Amino acid sequence: MKNDNQIQKDVMEELKWEPFLNAAEIGVAVKNGIVTLSGQVDSYYKKLVAEKAAKKVSGVKAIAEDIQIGVSPSYNKSDTEIAEAVLNALKWHSAVQEDKIKIKVENGVVRLEGEVEWEYQRNSAKTAIENLIGVRSVINLVTVKPKVSASDIQQKINAAFHRSATIDSGKIDTEVSGSRVILKGTVRSIAEKEDAEIAAWNAPGVISVDSRLIIEEPEFAF
Repeated sequence: MKNDNQIQKDVMEELKWEPFLNAAEIGVAVKNGIVTLSGQVDSYYKKLVAEKAAKKVSGVKAIAEDIQIGVSPSYNKSDTEIAEAVLNALKWHSAVQEDKIKIKVENGVVRLEGEVEWEYQRNSAKTAIENLIGVRSVINLVTVKPKVSASDIQQKINAAFHRSATIDSGKIDTEVSGSRVILKGTVRSIAEKEDAEIAAWNAPGVISVDSRLIIEEPEFAF
């Protein structure tokens, strides 16, 4: 099993591997497999990239996010400018029905509301604006309106698991009650856990995912 020092080293190496990040700007501390990321970056997108990079490392049980966003003056945008950029980004994103989404911007924090038919549309609305200049955070309150049966949902989720190169479908059980999905079983990393959860959310009609997946402990340190 990896110790905290080894996990810290691996996370730092993973951060260095990301071309969008300056690893020197990000601090990494580890205690009992829980990784705390600190420091300051100049965009919300970089904060998300750092978090995703840490989640890829085996042995990481959880992430405590304490990275601050300090937008430099040259990249500062007014809320009106950010709102206009958000509207344009949603308009040109093929997976987003921008007419069904309302936005509000306050101090660089973007709030999304509305209703869509698919979870991927809800996620696409958020990812379409995460890398916009001036955005400090995104609050996604868009909801999903289900239109399919529980059996269809379960079939589509299981099929997605089998197609995935990163998910060991044989170790995950899927239960569907109405539009609520319950995932049980074991995974090898936080990244695999999130991939399974995302696959479940992407099924049409899903409005709730209860993930009870357990992350396996690595058998030995490398």
